[in-house]
Order: sequence, then C-alpha cells, then structure tokens
Amino acid sequence: MVTQWMELCSDKKKRQQDAIPKDWVVAPPAEDRLNVVSFPRESGLLSQLELQITESDVEILLKKLASATWSSVDVTRAFYKRAILAHQAVNCLTEIFVDAALERAANLDAHLKETGQVVGPLHGLPVSLKDQISIAGLETIMGYASWIGKYAKKDATLVEILCQQGAVPFVRTNVPQTLMWPETFNYVFGRTLNPYNRTLTSGGSSGGEGALIGMRGSVLGVGSDIGGSIRIPAVFNGLYALRPSFNRIPYRGALNSLEGQDSLPSVLGPLATSLYGVKAFMKAVIDAKPWRRDPLAINKPWDQSGYELKEHGGGKQLVFGIIWNDGNVVPHPPVIRALEFTRNALVAAGHKVVDFKPYKHGEIITIARSIWVSGAEDDYASVLSALGEPLINTMDPELNAPPSSKTRAFSLKPVPQTAFGLWQLQKTRRDLRQEYIDHWEATVAETGTGRPVDAIISPVAPFAAPPHGKNSTADFTMIWNALDYPALVFPVTSVDETIDKAKAPHAFLSDEDKLVFELYDPATFKGAPVGIQVVGRTCEEEALIGMGELVDKALKLQI
Repeated sequence: MVTQWMELCSDKKKRQQDAIPKDWVVAPPAEDRLNVVSFPRESGLLSQLELQITESDVEILLKKLASATWSSVDVTRAFYKRAILAHQAVNCLTEIFVDAALERAANLDAHLKETGQVVGPLHGLPVSLKDQISIAGLETIMGYASWIGKYAKKDATLVEILCQQGAVPFVRTNVPQTLMWPETFNYVFGRTLNPYNRTLTSGGSSGGEGALIGMRGSVLGVGSDIGGSIRIPAVFNGLYALRPSFNRIPYRGALNSLEGQDSLPSVLGPLATSLYGVKAFMKAVIDAKPWRRDPLAINKPWDQSGYELKEHGGGKQLVFGIIWNDGNVVPHPPVIRALEFTRNALVAAGHKVVDFKPYKHGEIITIARSIWVSGAEDDYASVLSALGEPLINTMDPELNAPPSSKTRAFSLKPVPQTAFGLWQLQKTRRDLRQEYIDHWEATVAETGTGRPVDAIISPVAPFAAPPHGKNSTADFTMIWNALDYPALVFPVTSVDETIDKAKAPHAFLSDEDKLVFELYDPATFKGAPVGIQVVGRTCEEEALIGMGELVDKALKLQI
C-alpha cells in the first residue's frame, strides 16, 4: 500500500529530476560499469574549456576568477554540468537550483567588472553543501521523508559567510536518514554509490559530498562529522578533508540529528580535491569572525604562527606517532601499505616517525556511543512519527537483511539516562581525555626534540570503501571526535591486487577484527582509494594544516 510518506518521496524525486536542464541529461553509464570517474569527460557534454575548468583545483580557480580570466558564470556552469553528470552516475545530489546559482555568479562577475575588486577570498568559486546546511527558500530534508516541504526561511550562518567571502553555493548533496551512518541511503533520494567502484559505498554521512567531489563535480564542499562523517567519505573517494575541533566552524542554522546533545557535537568542515582547498575554506571562514554570528563559535582568529609551526620547531624536523591498529581491529593490507608509505616518505623528508600506542580507545569509544544513544531513539522517533516513515535499520541493499553496520547510535541498545546518569558518562569522558593528553605528553621521552610527538598518523578506516552495507566500524575516526582532536585526511594510494594480497589469519584482537579480516578480498576492493589521517591537538587546525602541507609534499615526492 502506498502511504503518504511514499507519495512525498515520489513527488520530491520528480521535482528533483525536473530541475535538471533537459540538455544536460545524457545516457547514463552501463549498469555493469564499475568505475565511472571518467564518465563526465567521456559524456561529450563538457566543452574543452569546461573540462579544463573542472579539472583545475581551488588554487588555480581562485586565481583565474580573481583575474577575470574565467568568469564565475562559466566556472559555475561548468561545475554544475559536471555535477549533474556525476549525479546521473552515482546519485549524489539532493537540491538542484541552477538558475539561482548562475544569477549569483553573474552578480559576482558584474561586481568585479565594475569595481576591479573581488567580493572576498572565495570570489566566484562554486561550493557544494551537505543536505543539512540550510539555504533560504530551499527544502532541507536531511534524508527524512518527514521533512519534505520543510523550506528554510534563512541561510545557515556558514552559508552567509561563504557568500560574504564570494563563494557560489550551487548544489546540495545526499545523506543517510538520521545522519548516523557511515554510508549513504535514504527513502527520499536513494543510495549514493562510489565512483571508483559502484558496488562499493561512498561512505557517510557526507557520502554525497564525497562522491560528487570524487568525480570533480565540485572541488570544494562542506560536510559534517560526529563520528567520521567527513573523513570516511573523503578517504573512500580519494580526497582531502578536515574534521575541525568543536565550534571552530559555525553550525548555527544548519539542521542536525541529536540536537541538544552538546557533549559530543557534530562539526562542519571541508572536503576538497587539494589541501589548498581545505586551507582556503578554513581561513576564509575564520577570517569572517563567525563568533560574532554564532554564540557557540569559538573566538579564535586565524593563527598564522600556528600555521608556520612556531611551536613545532618551525617544521624543520617533525616527529609523528603512528598507529598501526587500535587494539581492536587490524587494518587490511592496502591500509597498512599506505601507513608504511607515509612513514617512509616522512623519514626520507627528514622527519621522524615513532610507534604510538593507542590508549583506551575501546573504552573511550564506548563512552561516546553511550552518550549518543541516551536520547537517540527519541530523537529519531520525534521526526519519523509525523508520517509513520520507518526507521532504516541497515545499509544493506537488501533492506530486510540484518544490520551489518555497528556504527550508528543503535549499535548499542538505547539506554535512557537520567540527567545524573548522563553526567557520569560525561565525567568519565572528561577523565579519559585527561589521561589521553597525559599519554600524548609522555611521548616527549621518545622524540629527541624536547617536544612530545607533533601529530599522530592513523588509518581513517581499517579498509578501503567496502561493499554496500559492510562498513562495520568507524572506530578509527570516532576516537578523535570523542577526544575533540582535529584530523586531516590525505589520499595516498589505491588497492592493487598484485601487491595487496590477502594475509594469513592472525591472532584476532576481537570479533570485529575477525569480521574485518574475513571481508578482505583484493578483487572486491580493486582500485579503491586508500588514505590516512593526521591528528593534531584541540583547536590546532592551523598547525595541523601546516604539518599537513609537509606530509603532502613528502608523499608526492615519493610517487
């Protein structure tokens, strides 16, 4: 029987399809084609100039736009066409508003022509946004059929700032229902696929952003991250990304799940095709003084001395601690190879890498999950009950299959907490954070620099993008949310069947470790991107970006 929520979903999909210019609709890739990264180039829709534009990174684009070599209208149209092509291959978009974006781009071009000045540091650059970041006049659905027809009356603070700094918000991207998944599927827009292999997940919950940018339908986008939701899609799609500390980037006006849960909040942050794009976003937003608009935003101007690594020996000889496994799960062979490659590249560049022993990761992650589930069931029900929309309990394509992901809030049985009970969880987390910083500080005995390790290198996930429904752990990302450490993602390599052979079974660290081990088959993951994350101290985003540039340079010198 067709119910009201189903009818709403059907109508919304039709309206989405109608928003696509008819001459931008092409024959989609064959269903059995796995890698569709090159599909936009092969489609015939993009001119040579549009290919040149969309295959340029943020640094080049901003220079061309500021000099009026390329108009914002041309750049926005080029990325819009490529975004629509990406959508036809991997189903990554939600809101499509071509005319409004091109009108804004035209206004920016007129301003530059009349004044000779750019509007701001992001002048004319198209920026994609996750479907929870409100734009006035558009629906913000966030994967809920129940929120179809929920139009925003004003822009989120971050959208206001991006526009003030000259950007062109131009598409919004797909998310899972509730956001609390490391994959991307909902009843409204369906499933987002990985462009490197469409049988694999794009990650989540910013999976639409990851897939879109992975196909260069955008070069800079904004996601959110409560337990890995920026970093997992970034690494699964071969991108750079940053999970900032709590409240460095303003959240006001964006919709969310678990609102009111302020102990372990979600953060907004960038995904990009280059590290320059990550830095450009962070500096532009921070320079706009978001704390004057959002009462939760931290009053911390851009720290140039931090970026120059003044407290890290000027970046002359950095010392990195490296995590090979978290004590619970051993990563797959290509992830270990990426860690080894990164270590060797840094040593070749004159830096030092020492082993870093994970400290109580399992205990810290259990506390984080317990905080989330204390009210998650009521939070989801408060939305779903409006139309009787069912709660999605699995990311498996066979929706009646048992859940295979343990990372959503329901991975632990919901345990309603008294206020006092929740306080005890938060107190325990506070104490564990103190123990962890003491553990980090103690590494001064190993570095030889008089400083503790400057940053930590870690897997983002124990595997490359797995098949749909098989993303069974987000522990390698959740730990840094629980500690509120910023984390920067880098692409390193891709799965190579000839190198990344399956290993013999080891002494399993846990049931989860056995599950992850048994998942690995080089043929399944062939060609999937593999990366790492570099983790810094709370509110040390500028230094982390500075160190990240040295890591990126070292990696590229070895390729």
